[in-house]
Amino acid sequence: MDHTNHVRLTNAELTETVLEGATIYGPDDEKIGSVSHVHGIGGGAQVVIDVGGFLGIGAKPVAVSANQLDFMRDEDGDVHAVTSWTKDQLEEMPEHQD
Repeated sequence: MDHTNHVRLTNAELTETVLEGATIYGPDDEKIGSVSHVHGIGGGAQVVIDVGGFLGIGAKPVAVSANQLDFMRDEDGDVHAVTSWTKDQLEEMPEHQD
């Protein structure tokens, strides 16, 4: 996927309403997870990503800071994020407990 024409989200847009369900892409543009939910607002918010599993079943939730992900909106208005982490690296992170 070519992200060059996608519009980066502002800190004010980093809210649960905007980010929930967003697909997370790894370094090779592979889908590595999706946003389950968000704690807080802006760049310091904790984004909980469901990694692995199938259709949300068996996925492992891990939390990362929103400023560690590059959130953007594509031509259709869909929000997604890009990260340098691989799926394996995210799966090695501690499981997020609500």
